[in-house]
Amino acid sequence: MNEQKIVHVHLPKNESFKTTLSAGKHELLSDEPESVKGGQDSGPDPYDYLLMGLGSCTLMTVKMYANRKGWQLEDLYLELRHNKRHDKDCANCEDPESKIDVIEKELILKGNLSQEQTEKLLEISKKCPVHRTLEGDIKIESSVST
Repeated sequence: MNEQKIVHVHLPKNESFKTTLSAGKHELLSDEPESVKGGQDSGPDPYDYLLMGLGSCTLMTVKMYANRKGWQLEDLYLELRHNKRHDKDCANCEDPESKIDVIEKELILKGNLSQEQTEKLLEISKKCPVHRTLEGDIKIESSVST
């Protein structure tokens, strides 16, 4: 049975955008950049956290696989970028305002790896649970309480 994850996010009355995010005993801050009116850049913005979640899951998955195989993976990094752009596959391409979200992942591997191992690790990087969630059908159920 999957354990349900609960994260708490709080935006106090006296803050424009600075939020406190809590996951168990861990506490983080999020904010908008100063380029957004009211933003103080006191923490990563929400899309930064989205990319960091995807990135950490990806690298953990790749490292677990390489370790299981006994491959000589010395270090690994991931560079992620998010943007919105027009795409030939978008549903409303005739609308000039219609854009899709694109996340680019660049996997950087250090170690004594063959081309075949490198290609396999790239394939495995696309199988981390967060990657699968983001590419799958997501249903968000919203409610309100007072």
